[in-house]
Amino acid sequence: MVNEEHKDRVFKFIFGNPEKKEWTLSLYNAVNGSSYTNPDDIQFNTIEDAVYLGMKNDVSFIIVDDMNLWEHQSTFNPIAFF
Repeated sequence: MVNEEHKDRVFKFIFGNPEKKEWTLSLYNAVNGSSYTNPDDIQFNTIEDAVYLGMKNDVSFIIVDDMNLWEHQSTFNPIAFF
């Protein structure tokens, strides 16, 4: 049974919190094999609710010239495992 009401609050708190940029930087380095050391290089630009589009994303930030859009997925998605 899928819990459609599951929220992404923990993911946003850990990796989308401007006060904890070092956590976001750590995950970014782990996923990308990079070795950035300055958390202040991260500039958050998360979309909470875009007018007219009804779009959101969980965590979005720019580091150097690279924009990252991260989504938390709490349910199994067979398409993601192709």
